[in-house]
Amino acid sequence: MDELTAIPMAQFQQRIQYAVKDYGSSLFKFIRSRVSSNEDAEDILQDVWYKLMSVMDTEPIEQLSAWLYKVSRNTILDRKRKQKTLALEDFIYENEDGELHYPDNLLTDHINPHLLVENENFREKFFAALAELPDKQREVYVKHELDDISLQEIADSSGESIKTIISRKHYAVVHLRKRLEELYKD
Repeated sequence: MDELTAIPMAQFQQRIQYAVKDYGSSLFKFIRSRVSSNEDAEDILQDVWYKLMSVMDTEPIEQLSAWLYKVSRNTILDRKRKQKTLALEDFIYENEDGELHYPDNLLTDHINPHLLVENENFREKFFAALAELPDKQREVYVKHELDDISLQEIADSSGESIKTIISRKHYAVVHLRKRLEELYKD
């Protein structure tokens, strides 16, 4: 038998219970200090536990505490990057007379042409760099970053291992960073 043989269910459950008992409270506080609500912190913590369960019987985790905090940080960052745009209603405020007002800069017709050109330039270079990727790397990148599909869902639907999907995403990101490096410097 090789090292990646699944651990027995009882031992698996015991490891998860240990992690939740020993790290749950402090991990929640860590996450909560970096997000805007208890609900967001609970959602992120649940994602962390799910990720732990997903890898626990296939990958050895030598320093569980460090792994949990790293995954928590990454999950927080992923959530922040993928936050949806706010609705117009989120900007409305009510004055003392009960009248609803929008901030003045939301109602302007002025568009900064310099920003418009920069945005178009970025889009052209980004999509050109994206087109250079091998098909499988491009597919994973687009599904994860643009279509907001989790890496696990991509792995499940493609029938490939999560490690393969993560690797493809990594190579895509490295390529895009290299190709767009000049834009980041500007």
